[in-house]
Amino acid sequence: MPRITHLSQLDLNQIYSYADYLTWQLDEMVELIKGKISLMSPAPNLGHQRIERNLIIDIGSYLRGKKCQLFLAPFDVRLYERKKSLLASQDIYSVVQPDVCVVCNPDFLDKQGCNGAPDWIIEILSKGNSKKEMQVKFALYQESGVHEYWIVYPNDFAIHQFILDENKNYQLNAMFTDDDVITPSLFPDLKLDLTQIFESFD
Repeated sequence: MPRITHLSQLDLNQIYSYADYLTWQLDEMVELIKGKISLMSPAPNLGHQRIERNLIIDIGSYLRGKKCQLFLAPFDVRLYERKKSLLASQDIYSVVQPDVCVVCNPDFLDKQGCNGAPDWIIEILSKGNSKKEMQVKFALYQESGVHEYWIVYPNDFAIHQFILDENKNYQLNAMFTDDDVITPSLFPDLKLDLTQIFESFD
């Protein structure tokens, strides 16, 4: 099998597994969504990076010494239907790189990243990735059992908070903006001030 070093060597219409993904040596960052290659957006701009920095400082400080762990991209998160047990690489067809995620089950962590659904994922929208985060990944995270999903809208200084209901479907818990304070359902004593999250965004 030839060494895969460029996207032109791959068939974008073919179904690939995580085992295939691990053999690629690409310069480009890609994700797999139900076996299909999904190109990631170019490197995040300065505003995106500042929002991510502010989030990880506050969340990371809160989680220090706790069981749950914080990770940020690049970090392979392998996803599949929540009813299935941990799968081997050749049986996994979705691998994503969330901007920020929190994993509370240590059994999901291995040297390759996270094998299963994180408890909390945050995606920060940037030009060109809105549809993927709002539709494709929304459905994937819901199906996989990611308990809490935040979508950050940098230009609107807003965050939408989705939480799985008793039927395992996402419900919009709340929309936060301006000087609101947002609290993850997983950590009721963690208060995140949007004025600080969006500080220095331009």
